[in-house]
Amino acid sequence: MDKFVKEILKGKIFIYPTDTIYGLGCNADNKDSVEKIKQIKERDRDKPLSVIAPDFKWIEKNCLVDVELSKYFPGPYTLILRKKDKAFLSHVSNTEFIGIRIPACDFYENIKKARVPFITTSVNLSGESFAKSIGEISRSILNKVDVILDEGKLNGTPSTIIKDGKEISR
Repeated sequence: MDKFVKEILKGKIFIYPTDTIYGLGCNADNKDSVEKIKQIKERDRDKPLSVIAPDFKWIEKNCLVDVELSKYFPGPYTLILRKKDKAFLSHVSNTEFIGIRIPACDFYENIKKARVPFITTSVNLSGESFAKSIGEISRSILNKVDVILDEGKLNGTPSTIIKDGKEISR
């Protein structure tokens, strides 16, 4: 098994490049790791997080899909989908909806191999600017994660949010 896949399954906290900006994430099935990400970001515990899905089957199994997935994935989009069971990943999103991504980036291959949902949120304190490079991330955050993957400067912006087939403003 690949090194990063093992680390994902252990619940390690990652800073990783996506197809948009640098993300902060962990195995979404690991409640303690998800809680640690909320603490690192100083984020309201009830504010939902999004996940990178391991594949289309996982999305279709757990969400009511109202769009053509291949139109958006892989790509720079977050789909807001209704969960089939509101209790599903309630520690990630305690609403009836969950944000889903499949980014077009190399790191996604590790999530696909791990076959678990993976938290995806911008690397910053809640309400502050997102990071396009590791150098833009505060030392206080860098010191609290387990794995940092640096692919240099990314030229992206946060993913486009889609709900009910329509683009939603951030």
